[in-house]
Amino acid sequence: MSTPERIAQFEKMASADPTNEMAHFSLGNAYLQVGRHAEAAGSLERCLELNPGMSKAYQLCGQAMIGAGWADKATEVLQRGWRAAAARGDRMPQQAMAELLRSIGRDAPEAAAAPEATSAEPVPEGAFICHRTGRPGTKMGAPPFRGAVGLWVQEHISSESWKAWIAQGTKVINELRLDFSRDRDQEVYDQHMRDYLGLDPESYAKLTQAQQQQQ
Repeated sequence: MSTPERIAQFEKMASADPTNEMAHFSLGNAYLQVGRHAEAAGSLERCLELNPGMSKAYQLCGQAMIGAGWADKATEVLQRGWRAAAARGDRMPQQAMAELLRSIGRDAPEAAAAPEATSAEPVPEGAFICHRTGRPGTKMGAPPFRGAVGLWVQEHISSESWKAWIAQGTKVINELRLDFSRDRDQEVYDQHMRDYLGLDPESYAKLTQAQQQQQ
């Protein structure tokens, strides 16, 4: 599916259910991928209004604002997001936001937020870290479906994040009226799943290529 088609679908989802935080998140991410920075920032700000604890949304919102040339607004969002991520233990988005701040010559709030950051629980040695959240989670005992992507999900996504996707995926099916007897509708669902879980197009292409070579 092309990016314009995905944007149209996400716009439809966000319009149909303005309280669907993931629709706004996915729309903002899609806008960002095609350089529509101001629109991306607007969608991601709406996502954060609905879910102020979504660390990844802060990261992408700050990135969009930098792209739009709004350095001051980006600084405020990224510093606020850094503190939220530190409190939740979302280490990967936290580090990414610090790098974005440095890219515009601004300080990451390590010193000012050190007491808050240390309040997060330490990651146990050998813990399974979810690719989507950057936090410890429960590793799935088996892939949720067959194929290379299913194996990737088992190896990178926690059971908690997968259950959250199932709930979000139900919204996708209902709001877009998907019929899995049609190949195109199945691909629409799969694309939404990959976006939600953070499986980028390059990694997905490598997985599918490796699977084809094994067949």
